[in-house]
Amino acid sequence: MNLVRLAARDAAQAARVLSEVREAALSGRRARIAPRPVIEQSWHRVLRSGVDPERDVRSGLLPCDEVRRRREESPLRQVLPVLREGLLSVADVAQHIMVVADADGRVLWREGAPPVLRKADGLGFEVGADWREDVVGTNGVGTPAVVRRPVQVFAAEHFARSHTSWTCTGAPITDPRDGRLLGVVDVSGPLETMHPATLAWVDSVAKLAEARLREVHLASLERLRAVAAPVLARLAGRAVVVDRDGWAAAVTGMPYVRRVPLPKSLVPGHRWLPSLGACAVEPLAGGWLLRAEDRPPAPARIVLDLAGRDRRTVTVIGSAGSWSRELSPRHAELLFLLAEYPAGRGAAGLAEDLFDDPSRTVTVRAEMSRIRRYLGELLRHRPYRFCEDAEVEVVLPDNPVDLLPQSSAPAVVRKRNAGRAGRSERPPA
Repeated sequence: MNLVRLAARDAAQAARVLSEVREAALSGRRARIAPRPVIEQSWHRVLRSGVDPERDVRSGLLPCDEVRRRREESPLRQVLPVLREGLLSVADVAQHIMVVADADGRVLWREGAPPVLRKADGLGFEVGADWREDVVGTNGVGTPAVVRRPVQVFAAEHFARSHTSWTCTGAPITDPRDGRLLGVVDVSGPLETMHPATLAWVDSVAKLAEARLREVHLASLERLRAVAAPVLARLAGRAVVVDRDGWAAAVTGMPYVRRVPLPKSLVPGHRWLPSLGACAVEPLAGGWLLRAEDRPPAPARIVLDLAGRDRRTVTVIGSAGSWSRELSPRHAELLFLLAEYPAGRGAAGLAEDLFDDPSRTVTVRAEMSRIRRYLGELLRHRPYRFCEDAEVEVVLPDNPVDLLPQSSAPAVVRKRNAGRAGRSERPPA
């Protein structure tokens, strides 16, 4: 049965069918009609996260000043005119509302038909609310953010019972520069107003918003390039002008680079950057001038902090300052293994350490390439190893069981077990 087509002809009947499907699925029974795969997968995720479908899912709202701060910092503020022009006029007539949430699932803007806004208030669908999937269940904001594609959630496809009188259609908006999720635009309203074309409509407007973001970025680089041109014309040696996020506007004395990885808090002065080495950092209107200094870098100290259960970082300390980066679980595993093999480890060896399968070298090489983007020349290859001049320190947890606790890599498991055995053999104090 095509439930979307049925809903377009008879919303009430489709809602009844979906209610039966939902009740069967959530009680563990086999439904006579299977839920759509995107909805079934979402229900499984939500059940694992412990959301109660019968609970009032209204979450604590952000304070007004925090909402204001997020609005000011969100790139989505630049595309609000596009979203309003593409969605609001139709949404208002169709008794819908438009909601724009950030990447954290927090509702930042909400506009549309006043009667529907009042109904949304009763669900906690308000500015500042947390609408992540693992907080309120399957919905038109949180679910598109997880699956990274447009999703329509109709009636009882919502996980929370209080939402089953609604239809919600959301589409993610991503940063066209690097694919990073910026937020979700959603059109929601009473279930009888549902239309199958809403999904394509919302997705098209989201893509228009991404195109506008691309235009804004290119225009900002053009402005920065105009500022940089006379500055670079006077310089000898290697230099690059980048915007605040590291995207290159102009270079001199070196091949063009698309982006320079920058630390989160860059300040003027002498700094060490992975892709440039030692360089002088100078502010420009809208960006930075990075002038490479052709002098041998002082030996660096690398601190790999694995002591936290949920957060792992690498910190590089050198004569030109220091910077830190939070690590993904996979990168933490790889850097830990390199610290365990000071002489180096080949791709096949690392694949065996990680997956117990030395043939999975393609995955290892891809991840090592990503690590080198921020560690640069501090990481050597053939075999993979830290550079010989660097001092490497690994901060381990007090309890060996807490070493990368989510990791199932054989080499990490062996290290945890060895630490546990050594701990049990110690005589009591």
